[in-house]
Amino acid sequence: MKCAICGKKIQTTFLNKIIGTYIRDKKGKKRTVCNECQKKYVVEELRTKL
Repeated sequence: MKCAICGKKIQTTFLNKIIGTYIRDKKGKKRTVCNECQKKYVVEELRTKL
């Protein structure tokens, strides 16, 4: 999986869970966001960038 903001590959745990989060965009689709982008931006900023 790749981050919707920066395009980097998202790491997964041994149970195949992503190290990051899913955020819904304006249309209601789930987008993946890496842990680094999640630390940089507030949730409202992430939704506007998607």
